[in-house]
Amino acid sequence: MSAQTREQVSARRERLLGDQPGAFAVARFVRVTPQKARRVADLIRGAQVDEAVATLQFAPQAVAQNFLKLVESAVANAETTEDLDAADLVVSVVTVDEGPTMKRWRPRAKGAANRILKRTSHLTVVVTPVDTTKGGTR
Repeated sequence: MSAQTREQVSARRERLLGDQPGAFAVARFVRVTPQKARRVADLIRGAQVDEAVATLQFAPQAVAQNFLKLVESAVANAETTEDLDAADLVVSVVTVDEGPTMKRWRPRAKGAANRILKRTSHLTVVVTPVDTTKGGTR
């Protein structure tokens, strides 16, 4: 089903895609700092889906596995809900938002305590079909 035939469009889809064809996947409360996740997000932004999957499979960062699952999920969403071909998809938007921070305490000498911040991230991946009229997205 295409975006035009939907009766109700979620606010998240409206914000990410508008009326354009495509799909997205979201992972919330991922236990990685947003700063580390943004380094991996920059690697795949604007890349073809197969290129992004190959990059993520061999990236040494732990969050690359989370992004790999998100890209594969977004491609599956595009194939099932939008009837798009996986070979024509490109990773158009990758966002990393800061999630809640868990505060923990580490005991120190002389009765003192240091604060430990365990940060989380919200990851979003959007895939859209390649615009063939412009000859690509780059």
